[in-house]
This record gives sequence, structure tokens and C-alpha cells, in this order.
Amino acid sequence: MTVQIVTDSLSDLTQEHVKDNGITVVPLTVVFGHETYLDRVTITTDEFYRRLVNGDVWPASSQPTPQDFADTYDKLAEETNEILTVTLSSKLSGTYQSAIAAKSLMKKKCKVEVIDSQTVAMGLGLVVLSTAKQAKQEMNLNQLAEYTRKALTRSHFMAYFDTLKYLAKGGRIGKAQGLLGSVLSIKPILNTKDGEMSPVTRVRSQAAGMDYLFNYVTGFKNIEMIGLEHTTLVEPVEIFAKRFSAVYPKVPVIRSTVSPVLGVHGGPNALAITVLEAEGK
Repeated sequence: MTVQIVTDSLSDLTQEHVKDNGITVVPLTVVFGHETYLDRVTITTDEFYRRLVNGDVWPASSQPTPQDFADTYDKLAEETNEILTVTLSSKLSGTYQSAIAAKSLMKKKCKVEVIDSQTVAMGLGLVVLSTAKQAKQEMNLNQLAEYTRKALTRSHFMAYFDTLKYLAKGGRIGKAQGLLGSVLSIKPILNTKDGEMSPVTRVRSQAAGMDYLFNYVTGFKNIEMIGLEHTTLVEPVEIFAKRFSAVYPKVPVIRSTVSPVLGVHGGPNALAITVLEAEGK
């Protein structure tokens, strides 16, 4: 039987990515006051960002429960005896702990391996996509878990933020805490390091941020694929994608909008890129 792949909605995989690659996604939850929504299930990215920008209620988020994962595992256990779950960083959410705890709640017998990616967004999503393609090659669970852990070392996530106030408000600012005193005209660029958001540099404008990210991406020689995602910055993303494809016409560009739960912490006018280096880099 083929190993089934599970991840969470902060992998930023679209419905098309999920359907085409046989991936199961467990959603986190977005909260606006007394209203709760399942990430990308009962609220769309467009609706979320409209409310984020124009609304007067500051959103919050919550992780899936162990039972949410257990129900997912039991359903998949009807068609497989091995499941690999890859979650966002345990330092950014309790989702990993819920995925682990769920194993003891399962009603059906199935071997489940859970991996803490130590990253987020397409930093996680591209690895899950690559892993799903390997699963179709009939790897067993141990082989697939080993492949995934190695692939995570080839995944490089970096994001441009218009402001850090959303990360700070949500308590996810990590090692970028020291940037909060920066003047308002400075735009931070962060990556994930040791599972936390970590400062890389600061730029003075959105255009400078796009140039920095472009130069970073094109510094890699062997790329399996890149992830390109945004919150509300549509036009700059289109320009970035065209610039990249002109340099690397054969490298797949995986596009997505940052999920509502990540948008809670990233805010509007943010953009993220992920480079998944090719094996044997």
C-alpha cells in the first residue's frame, strides 16, 4: 500500500496541489471575535484578507486538536497501513504536538510517523509536494521519512514583511524581536532558523525587498522548484515570477496565497519565497 501523506494548512498548498498529489491537509482555525473558520475550508484567502485589511476585529488563530488528527488518521487507515505527517515548526504552533498525541487516540491500527519540519509556509509545502511524488514510487514509511528529513535541509524559506506588528501581536516574532524598535520605513526580511522566525536584513522599500529576494533565489545553482506566495501583493509577485522564469525557464514555480492563519501573523503586503534545492546539490 502507498504511504499516505498528511500535513497542515500552513503548508500553503492549494486545493489543486493537494488533489493532484494525494495529500491530506488538516486545517488550523482562524478566529474573528466569536466567529471561527477552518483555514482555507470555511473561509477563503480573499475573504480573510478583505476582513484583515478593512475590518475592525483583530483575528487570532488556533491549532488543530489531537482528535482532528486522529480522525484523519483513522479515515486514511481504511486505505493504507502507513501514514507520514509533516507539520509546521513546533516552535510556531502546537500543531506538531497535536499530531503526535493523536496516535494514542486512533481507533484503527496504522503506523504513523510525525515529522516537525522546523519551518512554515512553502518551506514546508515544497517538501511535502516532493515527498508526495516520492510516495508514488512505492517507498515504505521509513524510507519516505528519511527522504523527507533530508529534503527539509534543502528547503530555504525567506519572507518580506511590510511590518512586524502582526508577528509581534501574535507572539510569533521569535528572534526578530530586536527589529521592533526600527524606524517605520524599514522593511524586514526574515527566514526560519532553528524553527523560529529570524532576521536576515532590512530594506527601505518594497522594491528593494523584491530585489533582495530575487538575488537570493538566483544565487542557487541547482533548484528542484521554488515556491512563491503572497498575502495582498499580487502585482509584485507577478513581476517576480516573470523575472525568475526568464533566468530559470525550466524550474517549476509553485504559486500560492499565504493561508489565512499565516496571514493573521504576517499581515498584508507580505511576500515569501522558498527554494527547494535539487538532490545532489
